[in-house]
Amino acid sequence: MSEELAKQTEEQLEMPFLAHFAELRSRVFKIVVGVLVFSIACFSVAPMLYEFLAKPIYGALPESSRQLIFISPVEPFFVYLKLSVLMGIVATLPWTFFQIWRFIAPALYRHERRAIVPLVLSSTIVFIVGIVFCYSFILPLGMQALIAAGMTEDFNAVAQISMSSYYDLVIRLMLAFGLVFEMPIFSYFLSRLGVIDDSTLKRHWRVAVILIFIVAAILTPPDVITQCALGIPMCLLYGLSIYVAKIAKPKAIADSAPLGDSAPLADESLPTSPKN
Repeated sequence: MSEELAKQTEEQLEMPFLAHFAELRSRVFKIVVGVLVFSIACFSVAPMLYEFLAKPIYGALPESSRQLIFISPVEPFFVYLKLSVLMGIVATLPWTFFQIWRFIAPALYRHERRAIVPLVLSSTIVFIVGIVFCYSFILPLGMQALIAAGMTEDFNAVAQISMSSYYDLVIRLMLAFGLVFEMPIFSYFLSRLGVIDDSTLKRHWRVAVILIFIVAAILTPPDVITQCALGIPMCLLYGLSIYVAKIAKPKAIADSAPLGDSAPLADESLPTSPKN
């Protein structure tokens, strides 16, 4: 299967710009259709996911008020719809990464194109690890800190949290952590394509740290605990991305690699890039 895919991608090497744009549109369309189909299929089990994802907020609320409210007749339906889309995105991760890989494949070496199964599996696994990390650590910590801060004697307030406000935050955080954990894999591909290298990442690490914590502040609730819980892993993953970019840097392998297997198709030192 991998060899057949490698041969198919060779045919894409000489595609003009408009053909590449059509290829991108085709890949995006296939991803959207896959997510849509699985989202519809998962709608019936959305209430189960609703209860499962509510555990962090229930654990932070007083026992007498462990319930969410809705302020619009259509709010529960749209919450279930969003949860269905979330399940559709997670369920189609292998399909999504496969389509992304197939679009990028023409710019890689022939032997790298045969690594489709490990790449798709690793991309899927690290995305799910990011989601699990968010659910297991970030959400409980964030909800505990925010609810405790709002229910002090100074505020004298009662927590009445709407379904939409809570699940919008949960979905945003889970997708954010999933994407953040993909950073080393993105670094690998961008390095192979010549877009970045380890020296560039090292040189701009201070700016990267600042941007990381700005992004963490935007994506997380306004408390230091959850911001650091996202920012610190992002910094660690940035450091890992530097190492990945270093080992993924294109090298002159034509002299040492057997022809027809590891050597690039058209150039002896760099992956072949599609022509405009």
